[in-house]
Amino acid sequence: MPIAASIWYPAGTSIYQAPVGKNAIWQGTKAYIGAAIKAGKYPLVLLSHGSGGNMDGIGWLSSALALRGAMVLAVNHPGTTSGDSSPRRTMYLGQRAADLHAALDQVLANPDFAPYIDTDRISAIGFSLGGTSVLNLAGLQFDRDAYAAYCDKFADQAQDCVFGKRGGVDFHHLPEDFEATGTDPRISQIVAIEPGMTYAVNENSLKAATDPVLLVRLGRENGWLAADFGETGSNLLDRMADARAVTFAPAYHLTFLGECVPGAAELLKQMEDDPICSDPAGTDRGDIHRQIVDAISGFLNLDGASNDK
Repeated sequence: MPIAASIWYPAGTSIYQAPVGKNAIWQGTKAYIGAAIKAGKYPLVLLSHGSGGNMDGIGWLSSALALRGAMVLAVNHPGTTSGDSSPRRTMYLGQRAADLHAALDQVLANPDFAPYIDTDRISAIGFSLGGTSVLNLAGLQFDRDAYAAYCDKFADQAQDCVFGKRGGVDFHHLPEDFEATGTDPRISQIVAIEPGMTYAVNENSLKAATDPVLLVRLGRENGWLAADFGETGSNLLDRMADARAVTFAPAYHLTFLGECVPGAAELLKQMEDDPICSDPAGTDRGDIHRQIVDAISGFLNLDGASNDK
């Protein structure tokens, strides 16, 4: 199945701009379309969206990282992207890892992009289910029995379990692909933002996950149980060999999504849709995004300039 992808990069020429991801809900992100790549070598970031999301919806992050001197390869994961997202497909973790492997293969073999990539600085960033996917790339595997036990315990509390149950997922008969090995030795750093399924990490796989990892938590009292990697949750943070964490608040899981147009929250309410534009009191979504970009840029050592070679 073809995989839709987009590449964001430092622009070497000015050309016309167009909004990416703009619609009745989202403000979208302006980008130069088809501009030449600025001369130099750049770190490459793989970007994986969450369940039901898409690459354009988190274009704000791709744009910000390109402005900091990175190339960003964002993908749409078939079966878990906007318009075709299925709770049952969500459980096929190996397929998502395969999407990222394939996209990376393609861009590294593409003569239009490969000469600009610093292959010693390839990283992966993921949000929510995308966070699960990039941890899989780092060497973590996930255990079906552990996930079933977690959803038995938190069936009506954990957001991922509620989502799966409504979609007909049988947590006691998950596909073998849930436990797939997704390790990619080309990737040397990982950023997992509000990662899901960390309660189901296979303990033995922790030994293989030696790459530096930045875990990002959104919210404290408003944080999602499903994405809690700290002491009050899965405690993945303390179990990994080289992991650090940062928390931003006030915020919650969906604060990571793009900024909404005025009136979007009310429109979603009228449509009886998820409150993806409604943040906890006092939250400045744009400011949280800026803080996330700063944290990631520091972790990946992005300085806004190319590393000419």
